[in-house]
Amino acid sequence: MAPVNKVYHVHTIARVAEMLSEDQEWLWDLANEMDQEDGLIWVYGPGDESVMAFTNFGIETLAGIVETYKANPTLLKRETDPA
Repeated sequence: MAPVNKVYHVHTIARVAEMLSEDQEWLWDLANEMDQEDGLIWVYGPGDESVMAFTNFGIETLAGIVETYKANPTLLKRETDPA
């Protein structure tokens, strides 16, 4: 019997930004550290259209990364932070 994919839904980065009350562009920068094993999925549309999306595990992983960067803001400056 072939393995069954256990992912039934994903959330786009825009939705996750709303869920976490964070800036989408900042989350994009943080999520660049993530891999498929971390719950990051790319969804491809027509042409070159694509969007970053996350499984439930991916949202948990990203939330942990957010906590890490908030605990040490010098790791990655937000675009709105004064330089």
